[in-house]
Amino acid sequence: MKLFSCLMALLLFLLQAVPGLGLPRDTSRCLEFHGYCFHLKSCPEPFAAFGTCYRRRRTCCVDTTSNFHICQDEGGHCVPPEIRCLQEQEGLCPRRGWKCCTEV
Repeated sequence: MKLFSCLMALLLFLLQAVPGLGLPRDTSRCLEFHGYCFHLKSCPEPFAAFGTCYRRRRTCCVDTTSNFHICQDEGGHCVPPEIRCLQEQEGLCPRRGWKCCTEV
């Protein structure tokens, strides 16, 4: 998780350093508070809504317990429900109904 935070900080720094290439203001605010931008109108448990992202098209969700796993952070891939996983793992995906797979 620390590696993810460091990479996000580096990405934000680089995006702000290049004129005209920055993230939308609401997205930057979300990431500053270690939030995640979900395609959902409401946040999954254990997240709480903290505003919007990507010019109000996504919801900024902030963890309330610090005990969660984002699918990509755990080495998985988020796939739509119609795709069958050979091996499914626990992890949050930004779209409702999608699942986290280690092997497709």
